[in-house]
Amino acid sequence: MKKNFGILIAGFIIILGVFILFFVQGREMPGQLPNLSMKQPSDKADNQTIATEESPLPIPPLLKDRNPDPNKAVFQLTAQNATKEFVPGKKTETMGYNGDYLGPVIRVRKGEEVSVKVKNNLDDITTIHWHGLEVDGDKDGGPHSGIQPGESWTPKFKIEQPAATLWYHPHPEQETGRQVYKGLAGLFLIEDEVSDRMDIPKEYGVNDVPLIIQDKRFNSDGTFQYDLGMHDVMNGLQGDTMLVNGAVNPFFEVPRGMMRLRLLNGSNASVYELNFSNNQTFYQIASGGGFLGKPVKMNKIVLGPAERAEILVDFSDLEKGETVQLENNGSEFMKFTAKSESPKEYTIPTKLTTIDKINPDDAVKTRKFVFQGMGPMVNINGKQFDMDRIDEKLRMNDTEIWEISNESGMGMMDGTVHPFHAHGVQFQILDRDGNPPPANETGWKDTVLVNPDEKVRVIATFKHSGVFMYHCHILEHEDAGMMGQFKVGE
Repeated sequence: MKKNFGILIAGFIIILGVFILFFVQGREMPGQLPNLSMKQPSDKADNQTIATEESPLPIPPLLKDRNPDPNKAVFQLTAQNATKEFVPGKKTETMGYNGDYLGPVIRVRKGEEVSVKVKNNLDDITTIHWHGLEVDGDKDGGPHSGIQPGESWTPKFKIEQPAATLWYHPHPEQETGRQVYKGLAGLFLIEDEVSDRMDIPKEYGVNDVPLIIQDKRFNSDGTFQYDLGMHDVMNGLQGDTMLVNGAVNPFFEVPRGMMRLRLLNGSNASVYELNFSNNQTFYQIASGGGFLGKPVKMNKIVLGPAERAEILVDFSDLEKGETVQLENNGSEFMKFTAKSESPKEYTIPTKLTTIDKINPDDAVKTRKFVFQGMGPMVNINGKQFDMDRIDEKLRMNDTEIWEISNESGMGMMDGTVHPFHAHGVQFQILDRDGNPPPANETGWKDTVLVNPDEKVRVIATFKHSGVFMYHCHILEHEDAGMMGQFKVGE
């Protein structure tokens, strides 16, 4: 009763626009957020957009597989504190896996048995969540799988899903936003026989390039600004400086031909609308869970937090030395410069893969998930996260329809877009407000944007047992309690 009263009081204060916010100390209130400030981003006297010289795009290294057996893979990751110069001459305190910021790319194959030893050299508890990977709950890396400072966790699992661009990041209760913001994230790539035979760019770091896109706020001394103001509590922390693979103002030399870009929105809260400055078209070939049935021609793409997309871009019309910028909502943040002719010509495939559509008639149950509330009282179905409570119980191998609706505006003001993510499963979108999804959302997904007052229906078959999370992937909302748990199996 005490918790519910605290949440109602906080909601009353925010709705009326009162500039006082009270938090109960400790962990008693489920919606509590660390380091809360009443300041807006604009109130920060030392907040600044970082302007630096152009720098080459860093390419995250491929993590070495320590097992020579082609059917098994063994990897090692260490989460550690570090410093990095985003601004020349100014050190920023960061976190990274095996380095100073972000982490290496883990690349595996379907059918492989994988083991990852994760060492925690941080000062705080952490976890590592395999975002998009279909594994049992005890291998998923949610908040139950905490790794204490100085300790290790070694999950083992078999890759049982098709080629895809996934990622990994920490998931400790109430600390996910801060740890991801400071740099803990990396890509997890799956290959299979379908990707092997596909005639598309595959040379990693040359014509098959990952772009981990994030936005940050910096203080004038170069440090990250992660003290949450009211605007951040309401909407999640959104920055004014774009990073790609951890670099500000990066450039990349591309062949005058086809490029494959693996895009990840690795931000805490921002939704990106990406396009090229010359308005050229490109083809999306994959969404978060793998290849689409066929390429989708586009000239812009919208990615919410945690969403991924693979696109094919043909730079053959550029003159040698000519540049084109990648833009977010009309603001340039990365430059591509054409160099020599491409050593190989590619054509856009007419078909990519076969996606077996799940029949809605096979669904044994429809569940409803309603995003509600604002600021510290965000919730799903009126409940905030409680690690000791299972919110939904499912049976193994059942097919279900999940109906996700966004009522966070409560009819009183503009609402917030919420990206819905479910752990341990890939789903298919049935419809948005009763309408078929756009062509680039007809493949496998694990995260879907739900707009204010929108209802999205997805369908999935649950093939892995254990306890899993479902939550908003605006990380400040997740940390505030916009998360629940579902259990598959007994």
